[in-house]
This record gives sequence, C-alpha cells and structure tokens, in this order.
Amino acid sequence: MDRTRSIDGLGAVLRDAGARADWELLGRAVGELAPRLQALAGGRPWTDAERAALERLRSAHASAAQAIAAASAQLQLRMDDMRANKEGWMAYALEGELDTGNTQR
Repeated sequence: MDRTRSIDGLGAVLRDAGARADWELLGRAVGELAPRLQALAGGRPWTDAERAALERLRSAHASAAQAIAAASAQLQLRMDDMRANKEGWMAYALEGELDTGNTQR
C-alpha cells in the first residue's frame, strides 16, 4: 500500500469539502482521520515522503478549519441581523396575513 498516496487522498477530500462548503462530507472526513491514520501507521515508522504528506494533510485540515470558522462567522452575522430586525420581519409577516385582498387558497 502506498501510504503517501493514501495520506494525500485524505488531504484532498478535506480541501475539496472545505472549498465546496460541503460540511457533511467534511465532518465525515474529519471523523475518519484518526482511524484511517492509525490503520496506515500500522506500527511502522513514517518515511520522509510520508512525513511530508502528513504535513500537507495537516495544512489541509487547518484550511478546512478556517473555512468552517469563516462560514460560522457569516452565519452568526446573518443571525445577528435577523435578531436585530425581528420586529420588522414579524410586522411584515403579519401585514401579509391581515391583507384581506391577498387570500391564498
């Protein structure tokens, strides 16, 4: 088994999922990291090429974490905005319900 290729494959999934904001895939990929790396290690020492691949994986993981943090911050801003404008949203919704000329059946 080529461990370098396998490690790079794990990193590619993290980078792709983070770039596409596919949080479900990213969550699964992160959850599988430890068991997959333990299986790959198999009690053998890492070669220099494998250590370089592990560093690339570490970098991909950090990039994915940054993507999550950025998306979380954007979501928090949106939620804060919605909370700040809650009364306006409710008034708008009530106006539509009270408008007798706007009956939807």
